[in-house]
Amino acid sequence: MRFEIMRLDDIDGTAVDSTVVDAASVNRIVQQAAACGQRIYIRPAADIQAS
Repeated sequence: MRFEIMRLDDIDGTAVDSTVVDAASVNRIVQQAAACGQRIYIRPAADIQAS
């Protein structure tokens, strides 16, 4: 399964950038974000719809 991970702005919470990763990478990215205090939003990539 793949997930989209968005890094959020510290001030207003808007998405600054995003990446799609496999499930095995999610824990590592969450640990890195927690270590430096980054706010992230994670959702299944299957829910992403093309516009």
